[in-house]
Amino acid sequence: MPTLLALDTSTEACSVALWHDARLLSRHEVIPRLHAQRVLPMVRELLDEAGLALTALDAIAFGRGPGAFTGIRIAIGVVQGLAFALDRPVLPVSDLAVIAQRAWREHGATQVAAAIDARMDEVYWGCYRLEEGEMRLAGVEAVLPPEQVALPRQAEGDWFGAGTGWGYGARIPVRPRAQDAGLLPHAEDLLQLARGAWARGEALAAEQAQPVYLRDNVATPKKGL
Repeated sequence: MPTLLALDTSTEACSVALWHDARLLSRHEVIPRLHAQRVLPMVRELLDEAGLALTALDAIAFGRGPGAFTGIRIAIGVVQGLAFALDRPVLPVSDLAVIAQRAWREHGATQVAAAIDARMDEVYWGCYRLEEGEMRLAGVEAVLPPEQVALPRQAEGDWFGAGTGWGYGARIPVRPRAQDAGLLPHAEDLLQLARGAWARGEALAAEQAQPVYLRDNVATPKKGL
């Protein structure tokens, strides 16, 4: 059973989680602009609580975005520094998927339309369905104006809206059965997705820890994609 560390600094939340010997430990603080100061001390707190050294880690997972550019860069800088020093692989995880996973854990939602406020009058958007205990992408992730978002092709049943992008709810054409616009990524849910990625052999070398901003994408999805 692997020992995995997960961290996320992509939004206002700074979050760290540790999985070791079938035990989950985590820290989660909403501390805008203080991520760089807190993330490594939070890692140390978890390792001390578990009685582990950094060398006990098998891999390090992180929120790869989308989210705040500065926050994502902080996470990648910390992860690459640790992974290179320890010679350990990394596990990048979508922050929209993390929000969807949290919506399942806290609200029991099995179909989630995750949205993060991207500023500039846009949202980061992705739709997820629960499969074998993991939220998996249906369609594509994109950044686009709230009025242009859509559910996947042939979408059926109830959907749950999760994430700060739902602050634009009045402009979003999708009508979920319920929503939680205050939901931020939590490393506990990131870790759950990372465990699945580890089991599937999806760990990458440290130099492959790259951000996904989505704004770099030229194309945006059309309705029903």
